[in-house]
Amino acid sequence: MPLLTVGHRGLMGVEPENTLRSFRRAEREGVDAVELDLHLSRDGHLVVMHDATVDRTTDGTGRVGELTLAELRMLDAGLGERVPVFGEAAGAVALPVQAEIKDRAAARVLAAALGEPALARRVRVISFHDEALRETGKLLPGVSLALVTGGSTSSAPERAAALGAGMISCELARLDEDTVRRAREAGIEVIAWTVNTPAELARVRELGLDGVVTDRPEIVRAARTGAGAGTGPASVPASAAG
Repeated sequence: MPLLTVGHRGLMGVEPENTLRSFRRAEREGVDAVELDLHLSRDGHLVVMHDATVDRTTDGTGRVGELTLAELRMLDAGLGERVPVFGEAAGAVALPVQAEIKDRAAARVLAAALGEPALARRVRVISFHDEALRETGKLLPGVSLALVTGGSTSSAPERAAALGAGMISCELARLDEDTVRRAREAGIEVIAWTVNTPAELARVRELGLDGVVTDRPEIVRAARTGAGAGTGPASVPASAAG
């Protein structure tokens, strides 16, 4: 069976992460959905960036929350790309979007941005933080939610069920058969991050998961066809999920 494929920050193994270029590349490579990360700028815009600071992914320095959108727009996010806002990223592709939020403040701003029903149907809000998902569920009762987990993966099925989340996105190394079984019993889908090698993809299939979050186009192709991923380029490490 083909696996759901989620392009991690677009397709960050081959393009600058969380840029319009990366999201469009992911769509061209055939992913089923793209994942992106959101922080609030100083003036309250939903900025697409993984880290709380701009240092790693741009030519600037400083915390996202201490910079205005205009200041962020001046930065090079890789290959001349500019830091996008949520609406631009969602509009760059026709795919479903997994939007990761870090806190309740971002949840409130994202909920306002999802006032358009067509966009809301295309977005699944994801987070490591229960309170952020709880806030989203209150503001947008019909929106799809996913709980992202690393060290807390063993408790993911029960936490997701309490939050009304229909999916858990778990660090692959921390997933085991018992956690998957409990998720299945609760009717919750299970995907894993970050799956970048043939061995990792084989483990996903061994566990019987529903999908993968990946940086690599060859993993996208293998996951969709059921074939092996081959040797391909080396795995590209990611700093965190989502």
